[in-house]
Amino acid sequence: MLLEFLRDMFPFAKISHSCKDMKKLIKDLGLGYNKIHNCPNDCMLYWGDQKNQQCCYVCGQSRWMNRNTEDGNEDENDAQSKKKPIKILRYFLLIPRLQRLFMSSKTTESMTWHHDGLTDDGLLRHPTDSLAWKSFDSKFPSFASDPQSVRLGLAFDRFNPYKIMSTAYNTWPVVPVSYNLPPWICMKQSFFILSMIIPEEKGPENDIDIYLQSLIEELK
Repeated sequence: MLLEFLRDMFPFAKISHSCKDMKKLIKDLGLGYNKIHNCPNDCMLYWGDQKNQQCCYVCGQSRWMNRNTEDGNEDENDAQSKKKPIKILRYFLLIPRLQRLFMSSKTTESMTWHHDGLTDDGLLRHPTDSLAWKSFDSKFPSFASDPQSVRLGLAFDRFNPYKIMSTAYNTWPVVPVSYNLPPWICMKQSFFILSMIIPEEKGPENDIDIYLQSLIEELK
């Protein structure tokens, strides 16, 4: 229905009739995401060296649930059943999205505004005027000398994707924000970068660091 609506709205655009083909097109554009299985108790990610592990090394919870059982435990006697992970983290690669900001003629100049467009008059108008920014520059002069070096803020919070429906399910998006951009577009929603979507009924709280591992590795 969504594809039909888009074709009506944009009759001259080449929009596929198949949802599967549309997903492939989005992935080819570099806008896809990686699925990372994680422990339902927020103990670990099945990622990196632990990618092929079958149960959590902290709490012992199985990685998989069985569709044929109601309690979510894997039925070892049913060899024909298809394994399905209990919990999945959706991770969107950060580097390709940052590269797009430099590839577009509309945004490439804005990505160096913090260096080229800043007025040093002693007033606080942008994060680059802050003491924290200047302190960081003094500690890492090689990083600070390149105006294309990217500064990021990180925000996350929960929301109920089902709005007012009677369910306790929550989703936690993690959103990096580029502080390279000028203040009039820095906090606009169209310039927010979605990094990951954490499915969680109660919220990761102090276990948020478990989920940030892939993002931190990419930042390094």
